[in-house]
Amino acid sequence: MQKAVEIVNRGLTLRGVLHVPEDIAANIPIVCIFHGFTGDRIGPHFIFVKLSRILAERGIASVRFDFGGSGESDGDFVDMTVSKELDEAKAILDYAKSLDFVDKNKIGILGLSLGGAVASMLAGDRKEDIQSLCLWAPAGNIREIVKNREKNEKEGLKKLNEKGYWDAGGLMLGMGFLNDIGNLDVFGRASSYDKNILLIHGGNDETVSYNVSKKYMDIYGERAAFHILNEADHTFNSVNWENEVIDSTAVFLEKELK
Repeated sequence: MQKAVEIVNRGLTLRGVLHVPEDIAANIPIVCIFHGFTGDRIGPHFIFVKLSRILAERGIASVRFDFGGSGESDGDFVDMTVSKELDEAKAILDYAKSLDFVDKNKIGILGLSLGGAVASMLAGDRKEDIQSLCLWAPAGNIREIVKNREKNEKEGLKKLNEKGYWDAGGLMLGMGFLNDIGNLDVFGRASSYDKNILLIHGGNDETVSYNVSKKYMDIYGERAAFHILNEADHTFNSVNWENEVIDSTAVFLEKELK
């Protein structure tokens, strides 16, 4: 079963989809799924939808929301910051915990790209609530990514200073985003998470280098497993890559949560 759900956080309605297995015999696990920068709850080539349906077949519920200013949620993208998305992720986690059919000791979180950076900080901040963590091409180096783009897009930076926003592929990225990431220590906040982690990354990722996942591995140590798809890009844009990502993730989450 899947149904549309809503929560309100700091005055914004966040819209999402809840997936629940057809037959619930007892309290069951749930996974919160966080999308990436300029993304939405459906995911590239519907990968989040496909994962959610496979998890439901394996007895695991899931919930995936659009962050504020993205997809169908309230708000404007120009006001988006990573800290706001982290605050929304905490509200989503609290929503998952509030569901009467959920086993509060079996909650997992998953994030792609910037959603992976958010998920890793959430896990560090709320480790007592999160049993398992899965990161797909996590953009823990978001500050460095933006700095590199600034060097290569001086005209865009000039417009940011003039107009107060940067045209990010048809979406307005605000000055607040840049100011916010300057104050974030993603890896530091992530480092306190103390349970098992699965990292999945494409070896040909030109958006977020797979070396970022290696840095997460250095932080997490033996608690983390690293699955690299040697030829894959940032969002696993082939059927074979997608299948490998979904299969590996489902096996990991089933083992950790069931």
